[in-house]
Amino acid sequence: MKKLGVILISLSILIPFNIANAFDWKAHSGKTITILMNEHPVLDGIRSLIPQFEEDTGINVKVNALAEDLFFDRMEVNLRAPKGADAHFCPMDATAFNQFSDGLLQPLNGFLDDENATHSGYDVNDFPSGFLNATNFPGGPGSNYYCIPMSFESYIVFYNKDLVNKYLGGKLPETMDELIDMANKVKADSGGDVAGAVMRGLRTDTNIDTISGLVFNAWGDRSIEGPYGVWFDGDWSKPRLDDPAIQKGLSDYAGLMTAGPSDILSYNWNEAGNAFCAGQAAFFADASLFGPWFETDDCPAVKGNTGYIPLPPQEKGGTSYTANWQWGIGMGANAQEKDAGWYFIQYMTNKNAEPKIGTFHGGAGRLSTWENDEYTSTLNSEYVSATLESMKTVRTSVVPVKDFNKYALEIMDVILRIHGGASSADATAEGNANFQNM
Repeated sequence: MKKLGVILISLSILIPFNIANAFDWKAHSGKTITILMNEHPVLDGIRSLIPQFEEDTGINVKVNALAEDLFFDRMEVNLRAPKGADAHFCPMDATAFNQFSDGLLQPLNGFLDDENATHSGYDVNDFPSGFLNATNFPGGPGSNYYCIPMSFESYIVFYNKDLVNKYLGGKLPETMDELIDMANKVKADSGGDVAGAVMRGLRTDTNIDTISGLVFNAWGDRSIEGPYGVWFDGDWSKPRLDDPAIQKGLSDYAGLMTAGPSDILSYNWNEAGNAFCAGQAAFFADASLFGPWFETDDCPAVKGNTGYIPLPPQEKGGTSYTANWQWGIGMGANAQEKDAGWYFIQYMTNKNAEPKIGTFHGGAGRLSTWENDEYTSTLNSEYVSATLESMKTVRTSVVPVKDFNKYALEIMDVILRIHGGASSADATAEGNANFQNM
């Protein structure tokens, strides 16, 4: 994603220091902390605020930044070392759960509940519960959070306005079935020159978050019992891929793949995103964070020509549901300057800093930020509306169990079987049997 720009202003003007409580931003002045992150638009935003953080707190910051393909290995080494970084970029998914299971993460509630450690205006409840719960792991000491959201993606629909006008008379889908029918119509009427939709069709477990978005949309408001996720019926020995709602969500995904290009099975997120960016598809159901990219000069075919809607509901006039995936920030159990590290975490995720950092990536996690003109004025208004709507019903796609990637790959295999012509009943029955064998 391209950063959208930010104006650095003094947070000391925005953050009250003399409020009548025990909190003091200068409490750890003179300390030095190390931050481990991957190169990311979030880090661009953080870097823009570090000078002000150092001035406001007296804490010195050293940033250890790596390319993403190197970051994950370094993060694991860091968390298992005798001494670790004082804060790190945290993938709020099975990666964090595995680290939690190994006792490598520092719970954050002790800081959040301490008026000496957390400013009274921080308001952790401004983050949707569906975001915070991604690292509110079961079986831990009490009800603890292990990462604070920094950048999220929910799953929405992008559409090419020119192509929708040309092939569909400007009509937009009101249900998921309509979306699939419309996508197939575009492909047929264009003689295959235009893809009705692009999706992640490559066989990989990393598609699970997008898949979860469509399955949650079919699942609706029914409860999902943790830690089993939607995929198990209250027990790891009871997979339920054959539940009618799950069958429908997986079939919806396969149906959109069928409306895609002939080489859809080679498409990961980057191939799908680039195809939409190049104006080659009418619809694209995927991560909301693609939105700011589609409004840049890198995508001239869709810049100013992209529309945004939540996933269409199952029934006309119904409610849209979706999933989310997040980057957060947390600290290891081996962090050396935990108190100063927490000051950094809360500073970079509070209500004043988040709108500034959010302009670099377009996926701010606080509800209040999506109503803040400083943030929303940098984004397409339709994107803001669709993403904010998705936040209201979002659920985490994380299933906190070791080696869930094996199950995620089998779920993708179910979709591929449906796409290849198998009935959803047969495909999910095979999936259930394979789950049992795992």
